[in-house]
Amino acid sequence: MSSPLRIVFAGTPEFSLPPLQRLIDDGLKPVAVYTQPDRPAGRGRQLTPSPVKALALAHGIEVRQPLNFKNPADKEALRALQPDMMIVVAYGLILPQSVLDIPRYGCWNLHASLLPRWRGAAPIQRAIEAGDTETGVCLMQMEKGLDTGPVLLRRQLDISAQETAGELHDRLAALGAQVMHDGLTLLRIGLKPVAQAQPELGVRYAHKLEKSEARLDLQQSAQDLARRVRAFSPWPVAELELQGERLRVHRAEALDENHGQSPGYVLKADREGIDLACAQGVLRLLDVQREGGRVQPVADYLNARRTPLS
Repeated sequence: MSSPLRIVFAGTPEFSLPPLQRLIDDGLKPVAVYTQPDRPAGRGRQLTPSPVKALALAHGIEVRQPLNFKNPADKEALRALQPDMMIVVAYGLILPQSVLDIPRYGCWNLHASLLPRWRGAAPIQRAIEAGDTETGVCLMQMEKGLDTGPVLLRRQLDISAQETAGELHDRLAALGAQVMHDGLTLLRIGLKPVAQAQPELGVRYAHKLEKSEARLDLQQSAQDLARRVRAFSPWPVAELELQGERLRVHRAEALDENHGQSPGYVLKADREGIDLACAQGVLRLLDVQREGGRVQPVADYLNARRTPLS
């Protein structure tokens, strides 16, 4: 390919940053970046730019923030850029077919799962919650359906036993940047990756996280609860009520022990952790947070309590 690719990038959160930075580092600085409109954030609820907008502006890239692409003027503005490719990474908007058809090579999407497993909004968290031992990144040719397009490239990695969603997020974002680089490298030498249709077998949807899911129910198994603690870190953060006090649980582990006690019973509370009886097994709390307080090891929490756990 003799002339450089004209790339438009669309993304919004932290996950989108490594791919955008890799484009810049590879000499493929986008001709424009699309991102979600500024949103209120923080205690003052001031309008705050997305991470992608901040990075784009720092590199002198034009930023566009349409509410959606229902306005014909927004489509025409994109068409006027004459893009060869639109790369979409956690943009947050469903793109209509009329937009997908504008770039010369269509739109490529980076998705943080091994499709067709975990299509949708929260693939990283749902993989951990379900107890998956591996995940990965797919580079997909976008079509109108939700993460249904054919896969161009895929790379997988193992999920470690104690890995949180935040830690896995960072590894997948870096892997996504590499997968995107590999796909564009092939395209630039005339070897566009071959699109392979997703199999119909194995489709699962990663529904958006809801804050209400953060409440831990000790009527469930300790293994399930420990996975949810990992899946909900750093957001929305798992929580439970411990003898009348609401605690956010940032780190915990499951112990395969028989206890004969009712779910919620405090089996032990010392420097090693707070052991809570579950329907199956024991959930050991390791790092917790009181309302309005900081995250602390259980040993510090117990030292600060006015009354001992019993």
